[in-house]
Amino acid sequence: MNDTANRLAALRAEMKRRGIDAAIIPQADPHMSEYIASHWQARRWLSGFNGSAGTLVVPAEGHARLWTDSRYFLQAADQLAGSEIELMKEGLPDTPSVEAWLASALGADATVGVDAMLFSVGALRSLRKTLKARDIRLETAFDALPAIWTDRPALPKAEVFVHEEKYAGRSAAAKIADALEGARMHGADALFVSALDQVAWLLNIRSRDVRYNPVATAYVYLGPEANVLFIDRDKLTPEVTGYLAEQGVETRPYTSVKTFITDLSTRRRVLLDPASTAYGILEAFADRAVEAASPLAMPKACKNEVQIAGVREAMKRDGVALVHSLMELESRLQAGEKITEMDVAEILRRKRSEQPLFFDESFGTIAGYGPHGAIVHYEADEQSNATLRPEGLLLIDSGAQYLDGTTDITRTICLGQPTQQERSDFTLVMKGHIALAQAIFPEGTCGTQLDALARQYLWQHGLSYLHGTGHGVGHFLNVHEGPQSVRLNYVPAPLTPGMITSNEPGLYRAGIHGIRCENLVLCVPAFDTEFGRFYKFETLTLFPFDTRLFATEMMTEAELTWVNSYNEHVYETLSPALDAEARAWLRDKTQAI
Repeated sequence: MNDTANRLAALRAEMKRRGIDAAIIPQADPHMSEYIASHWQARRWLSGFNGSAGTLVVPAEGHARLWTDSRYFLQAADQLAGSEIELMKEGLPDTPSVEAWLASALGADATVGVDAMLFSVGALRSLRKTLKARDIRLETAFDALPAIWTDRPALPKAEVFVHEEKYAGRSAAAKIADALEGARMHGADALFVSALDQVAWLLNIRSRDVRYNPVATAYVYLGPEANVLFIDRDKLTPEVTGYLAEQGVETRPYTSVKTFITDLSTRRRVLLDPASTAYGILEAFADRAVEAASPLAMPKACKNEVQIAGVREAMKRDGVALVHSLMELESRLQAGEKITEMDVAEILRRKRSEQPLFFDESFGTIAGYGPHGAIVHYEADEQSNATLRPEGLLLIDSGAQYLDGTTDITRTICLGQPTQQERSDFTLVMKGHIALAQAIFPEGTCGTQLDALARQYLWQHGLSYLHGTGHGVGHFLNVHEGPQSVRLNYVPAPLTPGMITSNEPGLYRAGIHGIRCENLVLCVPAFDTEFGRFYKFETLTLFPFDTRLFATEMMTEAELTWVNSYNEHVYETLSPALDAEARAWLRDKTQAI
């Protein structure tokens, strides 16, 4: 038996001992994070699938199943091959939800086991409702991992540091005061914060507990008794402890959070966000909880002027790093040197690390050559690592964490003479990118209402992509941030000045190539009329699009003007920071089409 089979067998043995007929293992931590520390990577450990989204369901009898979204269909199929685990393609019309599948697969009086600390309040309630309708019991205290995962990584221990106000723009004390006022507006006199990026933003602290995301594993309670950070105190230097005290924050052990909650006064009303709070935490609060959207989400998403100025500077340095990266890549390829996908990622990291205020990459670089570009969240490893050739397309999706901002950019690069299909596909994607970049929209507009702008030209040709068009981006925080997004399914958060969102339509032909064109855009005021206030996007990212791939005959004059103006803006902004050789290279890449 292989590792996956052995691990599933161990899980089923524990299920049998506990009377569990099916277990749900989500990709989750107690903070409802998208990207999680290795300590909580149980779904990856059990299944072998390492994508950032997915849920494993293991019945006592029959095949296990793994649900994941379209970003990972190809990757999951490859990584699950040879195991008993069946891939369930989430979001497709013929794929039932986890809840629906369990309700149909299990008989009455069956028991489904979950760990309530790994499910949000809303998710667990939905699951319970569906199962209850079929008389299926839900056991919320089923955690088999201590018994079967004997070499489980420890809780993260990275040191915490202060994110200085000169980068953050506001003090922690000021944010705490605003947060408590937001809680009071919902009839609460205290606030509990689970989301790691919200904790980091609120207190102006950062760490390395989660790869690529500069957050610390912690909870925060704000209330009349005290403002408390629940964290492993070994991670705090005397300087950080002193800083927190100056901001009116005391510290307690991370593992003491439930005891603290239980001991709170019964009169206390504590606001918590059901989307980012584990059901196990809600159970501890009992009837003291006030459920509402976190008052931190919008202030965190709407960057202040200091943060915006920092991001603009970070984009310049990132653009310089990209120029040097692509120059090196191009030179080495022309010299006949063997270059692989992993080499591309290494070049990008090295060049970015040479820039001031660099902290880390913002996610693992996606360098997908040829067919690998069609795997939306591909990351090369020793087995898949393809060698580049002077033909075809290379998709590079990468980014960096700088102390003054977070970057995320995708470019599709032609390595030879482009084919007509490559040019046509690329141009259709770019026409959608341009349409979204130029959008003007009234106050209150949500990303869902703009999503079709980016897809319209693909749809006209019977083409599409299954992932979202845009996600929010944090400030020296998570590269994926809510509450806003641009996608087909409805997300109610309005696009608001100060929000930074990606613009990344794509097209993926399995086994052939992938195309994605991504810039980050800032929502800014456009104008006011008698019909109300209108907003638009300012493009922040600074690196040219590959002009060889444009099929100009498919483009309008306005679209051509946008491309030429953007590329010229890139040159004018970056050239002062480049030497003569790099300026000449960039000048060539930004010639008008």
